[in-house]
Amino acid sequence: MSKIIDAAAAAALIRDHQAVASTGVIGWLTPDALLAAIGERFERTGSPQQLTFYFPVGTGDAMGIPGMDHVAKKGLMRRVVSGSYINPKHPVTGQRPALMELIQNDLIEAYSWPIGATMHWLREVARKGPGYLTRIGLGTYVDPRQGGGKFTTLAHDDLVELVEFRGQEYLFYPTWPLDVGLIRASSADEHGNLSFEEQPLLSSAVALALAVKAAGGTVVAQVGKVVPRGSRPAHDVRIPGNLVDYVVVAPDELTGTDVRDDPGYLRAAADPVVKLPRLPYGADKIVARRVAREIPKGEVSIFGFGASSDAVLALAEDGALDDGRLADYIFTTEHGPFGGAVMSGWQFSANYSPEALLDGAYMFDFIDGGGCPFTALAFAQIDAAGNVNVSRFGNANPGAGGFTDIAHNARRLVFAGTLTTGGLDVDGEGGTLNIRREGKVSKFVPTVDHITYRITDGVRDRGQQARIITERAVFDVTPDGLLLIEVAPGIDVRRDVLDHIGFDVRVADRLTTMDAALLRP
Repeated sequence: MSKIIDAAAAAALIRDHQAVASTGVIGWLTPDALLAAIGERFERTGSPQQLTFYFPVGTGDAMGIPGMDHVAKKGLMRRVVSGSYINPKHPVTGQRPALMELIQNDLIEAYSWPIGATMHWLREVARKGPGYLTRIGLGTYVDPRQGGGKFTTLAHDDLVELVEFRGQEYLFYPTWPLDVGLIRASSADEHGNLSFEEQPLLSSAVALALAVKAAGGTVVAQVGKVVPRGSRPAHDVRIPGNLVDYVVVAPDELTGTDVRDDPGYLRAAADPVVKLPRLPYGADKIVARRVAREIPKGEVSIFGFGASSDAVLALAEDGALDDGRLADYIFTTEHGPFGGAVMSGWQFSANYSPEALLDGAYMFDFIDGGGCPFTALAFAQIDAAGNVNVSRFGNANPGAGGFTDIAHNARRLVFAGTLTTGGLDVDGEGGTLNIRREGKVSKFVPTVDHITYRITDGVRDRGQQARIITERAVFDVTPDGLLLIEVAPGIDVRRDVLDHIGFDVRVADRLTTMDAALLRP
C-alpha cells in the first residue's frame, strides 16, 4: 500500500495535546509544507490544540521559509522546546518572527536547550533510556540554578535536573515520548525509503525518526519527488521505509534561504572561492578580518553563527584561499559539513563546496569528543566574571544553538563581535579607525543577562586559551580577568575602549597595534 498522502491529510493525523518534533536548520531541511498545513488546519478548524513542539534546531527563517512560525499560534502551541530560535525582523515588513512574539509576550511555555543536548536527548528517547546525562552546561542558563532553560514564566516544569553521580554534578534531561515526527528529505519510494541527495545537511533526521518510532509515534516525510523502489543504491538511503509512515510530496520548495538549485552546497565545486559572497564594509568586516588571522591551517576549525562565521569569507576575499589553498583548511559547523567554505548569514550551517557530511547527532559526538580544537564564536555580552552570553539579551532570545558544546570542548577559542552595538558606524580611511558614531549599547557589562558559557572557568580549570576580538581592541581571557593586548590604529585606549567597558580591564605592558590593512575599505 502506498504511503503517499497530501499535506492536509498529514496535518489531520495530529491530535490535541500531542508532542510534534521537526527537523530543520534555519531554512535548510525544513518541512515547510507540513508545518504550514498544521497551521492552516488550526486556523480553519481550531484543531489540533495545545501541542508540544520539539525543534532540535531553529526551523525556518520566518521569511520565505516560515518554518516554526507556521505553528506559532496561541492555542495551537502550548509548549516549545528548541535548540535555537529565529530572531531577526523581516527585512521588508519589519515584523518580528511570530514565535519570538509568543515568547516575549509570555503566551506559551518556552524552553531552550543547547543543540548538543537536543541531539543527544533524541538518541536517549530512541533507545528508551531514562534521559541524557552531561556535565556540559553546568553553571550556564540551562542549569536549574540559572533558570533551567526556561524562556517564559509559563514554563513551570523542570525539564532539566541537577543530579549527583559518583560524586560529581551533572545535568540530566529526562526523556518523554514524541508522538509525531516531521522530516524533510529529497526522495522517497512507495515504501517510504528516504534519501537526501539534494539536501546539504542531515541534521537530526535519523535520530528524530528513530526516537518517534521508539515512542510508538508517527513519522511523516516531506520530499521533493517519488522514485521507483530499488532505484537507488542502498547506501544512498539514509532512513529505511519501516521508520516512515507517510510521505508528502512538495516539489517546489526552496532548498534553503534564497537557495533552490545550487550543487555547490552538495559537493566539491570547481573554483568555489570565486563564487563566495563578499562582506559589506563596516565594523563586522574588520572583526572578521582580524578573526581570520587566528584560524589555523590543517586543524579542524568550527564556526558559530554571526560575526565569527564571516571570517572564512574574509579569508576568501583577501586572497588567502586562492590557488587551491582552501584545501589547506578544515572548516565545519555544528551541523556536520566538512571541507569547503563555511557560509554566513541565512546560508550558515551548510558549507559551500563540502567534501563530507556527518549526521547531526554524530557531529556532536565529534564536538564533545574534542574533535574541533579551534573555534570562532560570536558574542552578545561579556561580563566581569568572564561569562559570555549569546542565548538571551535585550529583545532577542536566540538560545544557545551549538555554542555551549563547542565552547566547552574546544582547546583554543576566539569570540568575535563589536565592542558596542546599536548604531555603531566606523571607517578605516587612511589606515586608522575612525568611530563616526558610537554604538548606544556596550557589550562588555558588569553581569551578563544570560550565561551561555563560563569562559574564565574553562581557562582556569581546563587549560583553554580564549581571545576576544572586536573592531577596535583585542583581549585575552586570563584566570584573573580580561587583558587588553591590542588596539586598532587611531584608537585612544581610555576614551574608545576602557570607558565603554562596565568593569575593570588590565592593559598589557606592551600593547600592540592592529595591522592597518585590516581596516581598508
